[in-house]
Amino acid sequence: MKKLSRTVFGMTIAFALISCAGGGEKNAEEQNNDAATEETVEEVVEVKNVSVIAGESKVNWEGEMMGMYKHSGTIDITEGNLTIEGDQITSGEFVADLTTMQATDENYNPEEGKTAEKLVGHLSSPDFFMVDSFPQATFAVTSHDLENMSLTGNLTIRGVTNEETVEDVEIDMANGTAKGLLKFNRKNYDVAFDHPLKEMVLSDDVTLAIELKM
Repeated sequence: MKKLSRTVFGMTIAFALISCAGGGEKNAEEQNNDAATEETVEEVVEVKNVSVIAGESKVNWEGEMMGMYKHSGTIDITEGNLTIEGDQITSGEFVADLTTMQATDENYNPEEGKTAEKLVGHLSSPDFFMVDSFPQATFAVTSHDLENMSLTGNLTIRGVTNEETVEDVEIDMANGTAKGLLKFNRKNYDVAFDHPLKEMVLSDDVTLAIELKM
């Protein structure tokens, strides 16, 4: 009788262990099923292809006679397009019409024959941008850096193309604007004053503040 009791007790323990083991497997299976049925939410980034509005887009340029004064002005952007993913420009290009160049600063002395019109005429000459032969300048985006808010691309002036970077890119989708700063070395584009003494005091850097209206 005592032997039978031990046998029954042993079988009871065994069934209890099997039941526990089976319950564990069921819980794991339920967890796997829950994970499999859990919905994965992916962020959808809207991609827009937009055209640049001519007449409302421009380049603000600035050059410096080192230690003396600066000249500044505008150039109209006549066409362009941008691809925008979310709130970032990922590709695009635009064309600036150099025949629309204007000087807007006040560093002139008409009594000495130094006028804004004369400056624009000189900048349009073969000494500088040679506008008669190369009336357009272009910039085409080749890559973008989201972390540093910059765009890298090919700038073409006087038929010469170099890789340049637009810094501090800002996009305002609510107002349909995109802005950025591009600084380039004019000598890389054969833009040089044919006068050694004056060339020495003329800064090599030209700064462009780009304003695009979309």
